[in-house]
Amino acid sequence: MRFPSSTVLLGVAALSELSAAVPIQDSPRQRLLDGKPLPAKYRKNPPPPYTPGHRDPYDTAVDAYGKDLDPLPYRNGLGASVLGPWNRDRARQSPDLVRPPSTDHGNVPNLRWSFVDSHIRIEEGGWTRQTTVRELGTSVELAGVNMRLDEGAIRELHWHKEAEWAYVLDGRVRVTALDYEGGNFIDDLEKGDLWYFPSGVPHSLQGLSPNGTEFLLIFDDGAFSEESTFILTDWLAHTPKSVIAQNFHLPPEMFDHIPKSEKYIFQGSLPGSVDDETPKGKHVKKSKHQFTHKMLAQEAKNTTGGKVRITDSRNFPISKTIAAAHLDMEPGALREMHWHPNADEWSFFIRGRARVTVFAAEGTARTFDYMPGDVGIVPKNMGHFIENIGDEPLEVLEIFRADEFRDFSLFQWLGETPRRMVIDTLFSGDKEAGEKFLERIKDAEKDEITMPPGRGKNADTEEIRDL
Repeated sequence: MRFPSSTVLLGVAALSELSAAVPIQDSPRQRLLDGKPLPAKYRKNPPPPYTPGHRDPYDTAVDAYGKDLDPLPYRNGLGASVLGPWNRDRARQSPDLVRPPSTDHGNVPNLRWSFVDSHIRIEEGGWTRQTTVRELGTSVELAGVNMRLDEGAIRELHWHKEAEWAYVLDGRVRVTALDYEGGNFIDDLEKGDLWYFPSGVPHSLQGLSPNGTEFLLIFDDGAFSEESTFILTDWLAHTPKSVIAQNFHLPPEMFDHIPKSEKYIFQGSLPGSVDDETPKGKHVKKSKHQFTHKMLAQEAKNTTGGKVRITDSRNFPISKTIAAAHLDMEPGALREMHWHPNADEWSFFIRGRARVTVFAAEGTARTFDYMPGDVGIVPKNMGHFIENIGDEPLEVLEIFRADEFRDFSLFQWLGETPRRMVIDTLFSGDKEAGEKFLERIKDAEKDEITMPPGRGKNADTEEIRDL
């Protein structure tokens, strides 16, 4: 069949207009802000991120997840679209892996893992999942376990060869323990509280509130495994009943119906008050040690961009191998550039969205993005920052295999370095900029979570930055 030449020309023109308006290689959402066309005041700005025409020589963070953008590997005129299979949800969660900052370089290993990718063990009244060196190869100093117990559910009587540190994420939980001197310990904890049990200390956990509890467990060995826990029922199931009977001075038939294997997590009866539950035997004694601590109840250090709480052996003496900092960061705030000299940083992201660049020396650096439930690693002495790139507060736990929390602030270091040396190192060719820099750092004030002027969720510059 033949078409009139005019019809063919019209069809070609229509297709040309369509292709010019909506390039097939890019998502149309990249031209929108929160689902709406870009405001007029932004139309003179460079095209939105992840498009061929976008330019940003300063490698500004983009909240691809919060702005519902589809990251593509375009950067300052380089790159190309993706033609093959593409996991957009994963890309939106890690836009700086899709389009790394121009400052990234080299073979820094993976420093990010999400608990959602961990195997989950489902039990009666609860579940558990872990992030260890097997899931995240750089998690060599610490391992983490995320556990959930419903109301009355018990993580049975057990102990570990590793020390156990924990942070209550939600709900209420009862902990019991026996110390090295034979003293018993019982306490009820809620959101923001900690516990720490040294190696070998036997203990148990039970969900209390109507919806139970959820917590993060940290063990001071990255090779830890939940499967290697020493569990009471497992021990008795693998001990001759004649020996058990002899140990407790009871006839063997008394133990005919004890569990034949470990119970691990199981539904128990609801407990009474701590006073009612405390054993009353003649030789029972209370522990002289405090195995729990109320971290969120600590007085916070106020910074320009949020709040910091530090818990280590100085204010939680029993915690000899784990130190931690709790960060509340406002939108637009930066956990200042710093490093930790005594331990790797094992971070757990509770709320918000973050960007972290890790400098590994030898000209290498790599940037990662984190969301709630993610784990981040920064090896000791590697320079880094944490940037809140979302539109909500960022809540992070920084955890270390150390007795004390220690960090070095880049701002403070330069402020306490001879001015001549700073100028010679950074500003030898720009005297004016050097003088302004020296004026900025002269007080050498450490501001762990810093908020630059003009930044924040209400600043106009923030809206432009997020585009």
